[in-house]
Amino acid sequence: MDSRTAAHVLSKIAAYLELKGENTFKCRAYLGAAKGLLALGADDLTPLFRSGELERVRGLGPATLAVIRDLVEFGESRYLEQLRESTPEGLLEMLDVPGLSADKIRKIHDGLGLETLEELEAAARDGRLASLPRFGPKTAQRILKGIAFLRDKGSLRLHHHALVEAAQLVAMVGQHPDIERVEVAGDIRRHCEVAASVVLVAACRRAPAETAQSFTRVPGVRHAEGAGASIVIRFVDGARLDLHCVELTQFGVALWRETGSAAHVADVRERLARRGLRIDNDWLRDGGGRIVPAPDETVLYQAAGLAFVEPELREAMGETDAAEHGGLPNLIEPTAIRGALHCHSHYSDGKASVREMADAARERGWSYIGISDHSQSAFYAGGLPPERILAQHEEIDELNTRLRDFHVLKGIEADILADGRLDYSADILDRFDYVTGSIHSRFAMDGATMTERVLSALDDPHLTILGHPTGRLLLAREPYAIDVDAVLEKARAVGAAVELNADPHRLDLDWRHLRRAKTLGVSVAIGPDAHSVNGLDTVNGGVAIARKAWLEARDVLNARAAEDVLAFARARRTAKGVA
Repeated sequence: MDSRTAAHVLSKIAAYLELKGENTFKCRAYLGAAKGLLALGADDLTPLFRSGELERVRGLGPATLAVIRDLVEFGESRYLEQLRESTPEGLLEMLDVPGLSADKIRKIHDGLGLETLEELEAAARDGRLASLPRFGPKTAQRILKGIAFLRDKGSLRLHHHALVEAAQLVAMVGQHPDIERVEVAGDIRRHCEVAASVVLVAACRRAPAETAQSFTRVPGVRHAEGAGASIVIRFVDGARLDLHCVELTQFGVALWRETGSAAHVADVRERLARRGLRIDNDWLRDGGGRIVPAPDETVLYQAAGLAFVEPELREAMGETDAAEHGGLPNLIEPTAIRGALHCHSHYSDGKASVREMADAARERGWSYIGISDHSQSAFYAGGLPPERILAQHEEIDELNTRLRDFHVLKGIEADILADGRLDYSADILDRFDYVTGSIHSRFAMDGATMTERVLSALDDPHLTILGHPTGRLLLAREPYAIDVDAVLEKARAVGAAVELNADPHRLDLDWRHLRRAKTLGVSVAIGPDAHSVNGLDTVNGGVAIARKAWLEARDVLNARAAEDVLAFARARRTAKGVA
């Protein structure tokens, strides 16, 4: 029994328990155990179980070890089978529908006896779902939209999930004795927000086709296809690996081709052809048909007369012309970030104190942190009434007297109300060093009304940063209807910044819109939207998306010193006469 299969079993048990209404801690225990097993990456758990070494793996306890005992001894889990017999399999599919919680699924099943996604869709259309207590027509419509969204997204995964999966598969492939080098390619390497599969390119010491085929027999494989050196493997837990094995002298060409995008590859191919070179089955050949060794991508770009193009830029959006004429941007690096401005504390819905968030920011080498808890309208998130703001500011003032070479800024994430007003009076907003304005309600407005709502908010000179401007949740919620170009034009006119919300579920603004923001000269704040100490690390993913948008350090507000951030906010206010 291998780690991946065992982890899949534990994850399914957690899902069944959630559907049965078991307490959250029990469900999380099984998910934590699954995570621990995946990190272990063992092809055979039997010796580790027999020796007792598994008992020392983080996240494993008596209940989860009992499941592993069954898997080692019998090849299946009796507990999983018991849960499966008492819970229709189709209910698991329903868990993937955006906005459909386990509690709602239980009510649907108990009330209507529905057991499949198809039955749920039919009930949402014919009115049965709306007839359930506390559901109604609007809920039925949302569920229909969620089902359609689920089918559209297919097997796509968020980038940070795909990245973890890729690291595990790289480790597995890299252990093969005939693999000399292995790299992640595809959408993941280009820092796309979502990815359908993990694409790996591996340089082999011998026989690429034979080496590739050997991976079809590793533990945890459900299905494999491909007869040569390129294969597609589907694992029991749904992971998909596209593996391309090549000789070392082909590696640069194969990595470039498999990284994509297809349009970028076609563009570079055309430039190679102009110079009398061609790509032939991952070989680079000159006009005489001779092989030009390309162990890395630099050789290929040089042959095409181009500077090296960073993977995240390879989207056929002018990068090859820029590479030819010395116009590629000096992309921002994570080390350029000097602080974070979208951070929550236990004053609203954060999990850490102001001091703990400040200490964590210092540990990351930053010189400041902005605490921006939710405003009073966000009652569901513990939004701050005026008296709590005063208490927080007193704490921040006292903390700043004791900190050296570090500063805590007083921010707020103020709700943009339906009419475009910010969620405090001017005298309260005056108390903050900066204000992030965000929409957290009334997402269903039509495009014209939503756009006017945001444009009106940008007229308020207190608003320093427009937070997660389109409200999207990747693979869960579409952006609300809004004219992003009009919003960016307005931000430029009034001197406001827009946020690149680095929460991996958001990554909002989209990188294509951020490219437009750069062209307009609109400053971008890379905000972690951190609700915990570990949440601060999402900034790195935000930097990756900023790079994809061609952003440089000079384009990013929190790549500036704290004094410059404060000056930026003051400039917004004084331009309209606000003190």
